Amino acid sequence: MPSTKSGENRGAFEEALRIRKEREKSYRERALKLFPHVCARCGREFSGKRLRELTVHHKDHNHHNNPPDGSNWELLCLYCHENEHARDQVAEAYEAESGAEAADAGFKHNPFAGLADLLKK
Repeated sequence: MPSTKSGENRGAFEEALRIRKEREKSYRERALKLFPHVCARCGREFSGKRLRELTVHHKDHNHHNNPPDGSNWELLCLYCHENEHARDQVAEAYEAESGAEAADAGFKHNPFAGLADLLKK
């Protein structure tokens, strides 16, 4: 008899997707009622079928923070929304890189320590 574990996982996954879609739909619908159908970054207007290209961006990146007044949301087109998240990823990469540079601060050897004296001769 086949294992029902994969069937249980699939059912749980489908339920999680359903809940997520309901949550997204509720705040998306509220955002579309609150704000003009214009991308907050590029200013393009959306209507009709193209309205689906307008997404809700959470300013604090917390998708559970959905205040009734919409103060944590802004409407962004698909392109600007992608750009916004890509900028965050680049910033995080630079922060991680600067943390590695701070770890290098513990090195004491300076190979050019006597260079100034040699150049004076």
